[in-house]
Order: sequence, then C-alpha cells, then structure tokens
Amino acid sequence: MASDAVSAEADADADADAEWDPDEHVRFARYRRAFDEVAPADAAALVARVLTDPDRGMANSAVCEYLGRRAAELLVDPGYPSWCREMTGAVAVDDFSARRLGEWTLLRAMTLDEPWDTESLLAASNWLQLHTAEESSAAAVLDVLVEGGRTRRIRNIAKSRLSALQRSTRAGSGR
Repeated sequence: MASDAVSAEADADADADAEWDPDEHVRFARYRRAFDEVAPADAAALVARVLTDPDRGMANSAVCEYLGRRAAELLVDPGYPSWCREMTGAVAVDDFSARRLGEWTLLRAMTLDEPWDTESLLAASNWLQLHTAEESSAAAVLDVLVEGGRTRRIRNIAKSRLSALQRSTRAGSGR
C-alpha cells in the first residue's frame, strides 16, 4: 500500500516534469493560459505553484499580471478583501508580488475613500504612483502626488488631472 502512494507521487512528479519546459517563454505562456482558465477557488494554489519556478523574474511577472487583472476586476467589489487574504499567503514567498498586492490594496483604499496614509503612497512604486496620477479623481490623492510624486512625469500628470478636476468641480457648482 505504501508503494502505491510512492508510485502515485512518482507519476505526479513525472507529469509535472513532462510539462516543464526549459524555455521560460514557453512556461510564461503556459502560466498565462493557466491564469486565464483558473477557477477562483484554485487561484492561490496556482500562484504558489508558479512562484516555485526557478526563473523568479518570469514567475513574478506572470503572477503580477494575474494579480493586476484580478485586482482591477475586484477593486471596488466586496469580494476583494477575501481574495486579497487568499493571495497574501500565496505571494508571501515573493517580495515583488507581495508588494504589488499591497499596492493594489492601497489603490482600493484610495479609490473607495477609505483610510490611507500619505507615506504609503509616497513610498509606493512608480507603477502605483503613475497609475494613480492617471486614474484617480480624488483631490487629496492627486495633491499628494503633485507635491511628492517620485518623478516629474507623475507630478505633472497629477497636476494636470487635479486642475481638470478643479475646473469640472467649479463648472458643476456654477450651474
């Protein structure tokens, strides 16, 4: 009976090895397809599995692409917190993916006008600051980026969006 368990485990390892390809581009494409098809209940396990790939950069790229797509879908949805808790455990082994998930959570807080702190936004990656400058309609968020955005581009986009927001607010109150 113990040999049956060992045999089943060996078969599973052989199946996994048969799917493994030394070309990271092929593996990345497979991961993308798997993320496109994964059931929500199985997503955390898939994230954890992908993050075991020996090419850490490619693996976290595939995972972050999935996180970005799914987080954007759930950003204002009440299901986001439970999804985020599931993903937090799965991405804990990869600092980059864990940071990106945290940034999506900060973006959610700013989008829903929930509590957030200036220091977290200013310490965030260029990706989050730029995305926020381009998409946010919250004056407080844009003010922070106008004053302290990491790059000139981020500060200028935030300034432009803040000006447009203020013009539309004035035009709306003048009616």
